[in-house]
This record gives sequence, structure tokens and C-alpha cells, in this order.
Amino acid sequence: MNRRRKFYEIDPDEVLIDAHNGSKFDRDQFEGRMEKPIPKGVLYTVLGFFIVLALIYVVQAGNLQLIHGGEYRNRSQANLLRPVPIFASRGIIYDRNGIALAWNAPASFGTTSPVDAESFVAERDYATTTGLAHVLGYVQYPSKDSSGFYYQEDFNGVAGVEKYYDSLLQGVNGSRLIEVDAHGKVISENVIQPPQSGQSITLSIDSRVTSALYNNIKDVANRVGFNGGAGIIMDVHTGEVLAMTSYPEYDSQIMSDKIDQSAIKTMLNDKYLPFLNRVINGLYTPGSIVKPYVAMAALTEHSIDPLKIIHDTGSISVVNPYNPSQVSVFRDWKAIGDEDMRRAIAMSSDVYFYTVGGGYKDQAGLGITRLDKYFRLFGFGSTTAPSFFSGPSGLIPTPDWKMKTFGEDWYLGDTYHTSIGQYGFQVTPVQIIRAVGSMANYGTLLTPTILKGDGPHVEGNVGLAKSDFDIVHQGMRLGAQIGVAKALNVPYVNIAAKTGTAELGVSKANVNSWVTGFWPYEDPKYAFAVVMDHGSVSNLIGATAVMRQQFDWMEANTPEYLK
Repeated sequence: MNRRRKFYEIDPDEVLIDAHNGSKFDRDQFEGRMEKPIPKGVLYTVLGFFIVLALIYVVQAGNLQLIHGGEYRNRSQANLLRPVPIFASRGIIYDRNGIALAWNAPASFGTTSPVDAESFVAERDYATTTGLAHVLGYVQYPSKDSSGFYYQEDFNGVAGVEKYYDSLLQGVNGSRLIEVDAHGKVISENVIQPPQSGQSITLSIDSRVTSALYNNIKDVANRVGFNGGAGIIMDVHTGEVLAMTSYPEYDSQIMSDKIDQSAIKTMLNDKYLPFLNRVINGLYTPGSIVKPYVAMAALTEHSIDPLKIIHDTGSISVVNPYNPSQVSVFRDWKAIGDEDMRRAIAMSSDVYFYTVGGGYKDQAGLGITRLDKYFRLFGFGSTTAPSFFSGPSGLIPTPDWKMKTFGEDWYLGDTYHTSIGQYGFQVTPVQIIRAVGSMANYGTLLTPTILKGDGPHVEGNVGLAKSDFDIVHQGMRLGAQIGVAKALNVPYVNIAAKTGTAELGVSKANVNSWVTGFWPYEDPKYAFAVVMDHGSVSNLIGATAVMRQQFDWMEANTPEYLK
């Protein structure tokens, strides 16, 4: 057969098919129909489709393996290798005598798997000693999501020393890789970064003295009905705080563990505000505890001879210069009689300090401008330099303040009330301890410190005469001997003190009770300030009773501080 022949032989069946017999075929079964070859274009199209499909597969395989192979390999390994933090041990907090107040203990909760148990190495434990909550604060533990991965890997201080010194206490977490199988079982592990423990710190606080102060404040508050109280004791040469406490307080352990939700809710809803650190953030009307500073202003300005006698009849009356028929009466707490400056401080004479502050009859007064100047000199109206004790700046009433607040002019009576620590006057116990400390050490204004060996931090010197300080010291000592603070006339140490009873509200049915001072009188070492918050005006027991109980306790248990 010729290979070049274009047409093939015709089959006999094809010859015999004609119109005569074609009708007998079942055309539904394709009988009697001619078969046609598939066009070459269709074959080429199908072939092209499969070639394109193969090319796409090759390109994608190359993309996955050659270009992104490393990325997907790491992702695959991550499904097997689980990074787990190794929590650094938080620094221990000690009191000045080396007693641990906050430390780390093996975790007793939150360990739902072997991996968690090994990584969550410790929980924070706190001493059960009362009175330390506002000093120490509390922490927030590391947190993880529902998949078991930590989105917060640090112990964060929330309040107190735990918060302020968090960067020192925290340390640096380490890391390790855990290899697990499909069932989550640990196959192997490898530490890739060891943790660095936090730094331990030693506080200036004596936990024994602090706890005793707290218990004494609590006792008086519960006995006579104060809402709360606060106390602070400071070294007048270094600024180290020996004791600091606020009543009522929260529980550092409960707040850190977050297990007892009922107890947390109770504390949060307590109307007596256990989360308020009254020492640093409590604002109170000071009352008569400002009188020593008014005396220092009068001595420095030579506005009155300290030996000049002023007769206290129990009140002074001032005629209205615009309406002589109207007389304003400014009352004292009692008629004291004749008094010079020392006795006026000791007996807390309002009449004397009305006269010295605002003037009366033939005695010229300091006036509100100079009063404001000397109050600020002793640290009132301003907060401390940035420190653990930084808080509200308080308020010294002035004409500008009154105009901005009430839209009213300033009157002589406003000066009188400011001279005895009333009207809009507001201070914090920290401001008071700074002022009393500078009174005790002859004018050096210190920033209190909570760390042992950290002071002194000097903010400045008031620059007033030592002889003037001596006069005020003598008046405060006389107050503890025969005056309003005579409950502190104890036989084992000589104390100088000044009390204050600040009236609250329009009805004056409630008061803040204060006592401030220093010891020993001959060579001052420590200053103290106690405020009892919002008690009945009829109370005969207040802050002075707290410090008497405190001194008695210290004489029996820590006499080294009274020498």
C-alpha cells in the first residue's frame, strides 16, 4: 500500500447504506449514523490545558519549597516546640531589722498542666503583720489566654512599695522551649535564656512599731467612732520613715491572689475606704497644729514680742467697718486668761493666734500674704519632690483662691480662721511630718524616704533663726507638760507636742483629731503625726490617746527608739 495515499478503501457496509434501507436503523441507538473523527483543535486545547495545569503545580511547589520553605518549616516546628516563660523570682521586701515582709513561695494555684507547674515558679506571700498593707501594696500575677499562652508575662506591682519599686523587684524572665507531641505530652525541653532574679530591698520601716501604731489607731477609732486614721513617724535627720500606717486597710494577700472574690468585693464596697492611703493621699483640715508655724512667722517678722501678754477671755469681737451695728464674734475653745507666746502654743489659744495672724486692737497682724509665705516655707500647699510619698499638694486659703472658688472678697475673719488652720485649709499627714521634722531639726525640709539608708534628701532650708525655733520648741514642750498634749507627759522620754481639733462642715458636729510633735525634746530624733478621721465633736479621746498608747508600747517593746 502506498504510504502517501491520502484516502483509504471504502468499507462494503458504507457502499450498501442508502436511503432505501436507512430508515430501518434505530437512530436513537446511533444506528445508521456516520462516525466523525474528533477535530485536532480540540485535542490541542485539552493538551494545552493539562500542560498549563502542570506548570501551575510546578510553580506552586517551587514557591512553597524554595521561596517560603524556611517560613513554613519554622511554622511547622512551632506546632511542636512551645515557648514557655521562666518567671524570675521577685525581690524580697525586708523591714529595717531584716524581717521578711513580702517573699516568694511555691505556687499553690493556677497550675493546670505540667508545663504551667514548672513555669509558674512562685506566688507572692505577705507577712500577716497588721498595718503594712499601704506600705507593701500588692501585685498582679502573669495572665494567659484560653489557649494557655501568656499575654502578660510579668508580676506587676499595683500599689505601695510593690508598685513604686516594681522595676527593682521584678527581675527579668527567662525562656525555654518545650517539645510536645500531638497529645500535648512533653517530650523534651531546653532553656534558651535563664531568668534573672529581682533585687531585694530593705525598708526603713520597723514592722513592729508600724503594727503597734495601726492597732492603737484601730483601737481608738473603734472605741469612740472615728471613720479611720493614719500615723507616721520619721527620723528628723535622715527622713527615714520608721512607721507608717493607714486604718482601715485592705489585705495584700487577698488582693494579689484574687481567689476570694467575696472578700475583695467587701473591701471595695467598704464605706470607710480601706484602699485610701490616708498618710499620702488623705486631705484633712489641720486645725491648731499649724499654730507653731504662725508663731515662727510672727517671730521672724518681729510682729510681736514672745513675752507680750494677751488676755484670752474666750472670744474676740470685731465691729463691721461698713455697718457698726454688726459685730462678728470669733470664739475660742475656752477662756484661757493671760498668755505669752509659749503658753499660747501650749494651751492652743485661738484668741492669741487670731490676734497674731489677723491683728486685733493695738496688735498688728501678719496678714494673709505673709501667712501664706511662711506656710509654704514649711512645705504646706505643695507635694514632696518625686518620691514614694508624692501625693496631693493640699490647699492654703488665699484671697485669689476664694475669689476663684466662691467669687467673693477676702475678709478679716478669713484670715483669723486660716491662722488657726480652719476655713479651706487642707493638708496631708506627709506634709505635716515634713513640717514637724523641719521644726524639730531647726529648719531642714526633708523628703521622707521608705528605704533604709536612702536619706537624707534635702528639699531646702527655711533659713529662720535658731533662737526663734527654741521659743516654739519650748511652747510645744510646755504643751506636753501642762497643756493640751499633757497626756504625753510620760516619765521615760521628754516629748514636745501640739494637738489640733479641726471642725468639719457647717454644723461642726464632726472633727478631725490631730497630734504632732517630736522626741526627745533635748535633742530631737523622731517626729510624729497622727490624724483621726471624722469623729464626733463630743469625743474626749482622739489622736493624743493613740500616741500615748504608742509611746507606752514602745517603752516596753522597742525602748531603743526612745533614747
